[in-house]
Amino acid sequence: MNANIIKRNELLAQKVIKGLQSRHMNGYYAADKEAALKLALSLIPEGSSVGMGGAASVEEIGLKEAMIRGNYRFIDRDAMDRREAYLMMYDCDFFLAGANALTEDGVIVNLDGRGNRVSMIAYGPRKVLIIAGMNKVCPDVDSAVRRVRTTAAPINAQRFQMNTPCLKTGSCLDCKSPDSICCDLLLVRGSMDAERIHVILVGESLGF
Repeated sequence: MNANIIKRNELLAQKVIKGLQSRHMNGYYAADKEAALKLALSLIPEGSSVGMGGAASVEEIGLKEAMIRGNYRFIDRDAMDRREAYLMMYDCDFFLAGANALTEDGVIVNLDGRGNRVSMIAYGPRKVLIIAGMNKVCPDVDSAVRRVRTTAAPINAQRFQMNTPCLKTGSCLDCKSPDSICCDLLLVRGSMDAERIHVILVGESLGF
């Protein structure tokens, strides 16, 4: 990666981390996927019960595989009834997630179709660990929501093969399709429990 981009990511990450801390959340910076995985594992004690949604960033750094292979009680939604898995995750020790976008001053933005991920980020699991590439950072809430609607949602519609207009056009048409994955918008602008939400910013492009 270009040295100027690396330096920019390091500096911008510190700004985001200060924003998260001001909102009673915890921020960390990892230069690459390998460092992000090592840091994530240092935050999750062995024996913990762990759940996750469809978080591409979590998979890309190898954290999902580490949870499956390691000494953790991983709740695999793909290996059991999904509703049962989701209900178990509400009481788990750690919930792993990505972020559709973050603002430079530490607001976390996510948009869901079914709401399982955003509801668990908001309440339930004892701790939430979010993995986010620096490509997710936006100047403010308006640009973050715009990124979610115009970039993340059309790509995820392709990923999950949803029958939505953005699957066909690649752009958001503000649809009301039954398959819409833009149903529940969560802006996390703070946490009443300063030890609950942890965000690892990764100096690479991750997820969508």
